[in-house]
Amino acid sequence: MNEKFIHYKDKTIEFWRSRTTNQKGLLVGSIIIVLLLFLSLVWFGARTNHVPLYTNLTPQETGEIKGTLDNRGISSEITNDGTTILVPETMVDELKVDLAAEGIPQSGRIDYGTFRDNMGFGTTDNEFSLLERAAIQTTLEDLIRNVDGVQSSQVMITLPEESIWLSDEPDQATASVVLNLQPGISLDQSQVRALHHLVSKSVPNLPVENIVIMDQMFNYLELHDDPSMGGDTTLSLYEQHRKIQRDVERDIQRQIQQMLGTMMGPDKVLVAVTTDLDFTQENRQEQLITAVDEDNMEGIAVSVERITETFTGEGAQEGGVPGTGETDVPGYPGLAGGGAGDYELIEERINNEVNRIHRDIVESPYKIRDIGIQVMVEPPDPEDPASLPPDRLDDIQQILGQIVRTSIDGDVTAQWGPNDVEDRIYVSSQPFYGKVEFEEPETGTPWWYFALGALTLLVIILLILLLKGRSKSEEGSVTHDQAATVDVPDLEDEADTEEKARRRQLEKLAIDKPEEFSKLIRTWLSED
Repeated sequence: MNEKFIHYKDKTIEFWRSRTTNQKGLLVGSIIIVLLLFLSLVWFGARTNHVPLYTNLTPQETGEIKGTLDNRGISSEITNDGTTILVPETMVDELKVDLAAEGIPQSGRIDYGTFRDNMGFGTTDNEFSLLERAAIQTTLEDLIRNVDGVQSSQVMITLPEESIWLSDEPDQATASVVLNLQPGISLDQSQVRALHHLVSKSVPNLPVENIVIMDQMFNYLELHDDPSMGGDTTLSLYEQHRKIQRDVERDIQRQIQQMLGTMMGPDKVLVAVTTDLDFTQENRQEQLITAVDEDNMEGIAVSVERITETFTGEGAQEGGVPGTGETDVPGYPGLAGGGAGDYELIEERINNEVNRIHRDIVESPYKIRDIGIQVMVEPPDPEDPASLPPDRLDDIQQILGQIVRTSIDGDVTAQWGPNDVEDRIYVSSQPFYGKVEFEEPETGTPWWYFALGALTLLVIILLILLLKGRSKSEEGSVTHDQAATVDVPDLEDEADTEEKARRRQLEKLAIDKPEEFSKLIRTWLSED
């Protein structure tokens, strides 16, 4: 065994000495890189992945859960300013069930469970009222916290005191709510209305008017009148008009942003649109009569009556019975005789039918009387304004002009001059310095996996090159030994001499009994 160790040791030393300086550096570097890769894989593989156990916690709840986990010897981390606690991913489900069974977290807040645990015969009316109000507030805070975008909330309720005197109007309660919204979240009017009604229906004698809601920045979340809810006040009409105007401006702005963003890039264009709307409504009726044949102004002949009378000859003698008709004058003489003559009468009666049009006209609820479009375009190279050709700005000007002509009411544009459209458009080219750069979330395989793979591949290539160099050197040495063997004949192995036998005995003694071997050496040295 010792001989084999010495043999491999000699071969290793010989191999190391036969290498060049570059080969030695590559070999040592490869070994170090392999060790680093191995240690990195071990570290990443042994690292525990922590995931949220609870979120939106209060500091008291976080402290209680943290203490419980530490007593059990479970590793945990606290993030998000103490509102989130992280535990190993494999233990999340089990911990949730165990902590819920133990009633953890117990923040010390008063809820309806307090009545079950602490109510007794010695509870006074004042204590009961105080606990009841605290339980309502806690329950409302938990309900509001479930709203999307709300991290936490605080509710303060003032309940009216009971009076022994009768009153026509009962006393009303009041409520104040402070919301802690998530960053970048704003509640719309429907969500604000839902919160007001949630608080109003949860507390007795609490009208919506007595509720005040604000966010953590002390911005009031006011409840506006809604015409669909039965109100038609001036404020609700104003909000309706503002909503229509915002919708019109947003639609036009979105179309322009999408179209120009396709041409220049979504982060290279900034669009602003302002409009002037006319909300005057008009209801009118029109009774129109028009000719069927407008060229000749004639209608359709429904019935035609033609009468023709002719007479030729001598006139009749004077006579007759005067004054015999209903309209005749009594005693007036009859037709007097006359000479020869001609008589002709032509009469034509035509009944024409015309177009009779009845219109009930209701005008649109709004008209766009004026519009202004401002567009800012960043050149492809922000440092070089000349990188955006003027032809491109002219194309944008033409596109916006067409949008203005089709958006504004035709009666208004009919009175415009040739330059009125261009006066309502402004296009500017300049670099953007206030762009916000968002970090893209990491998806897929982490980058360090690819880095480790590349390093591993590099080490394998270096080892292959070193092995190839070693094999070539060994082949050269073998060829040289073979040539030497051809030139010089092999010598017969000499028989073991007494000196070689003693040498083997001494080597065996040094390995098996080193102490005796050292004594023997000291004895020989002293004799010499």
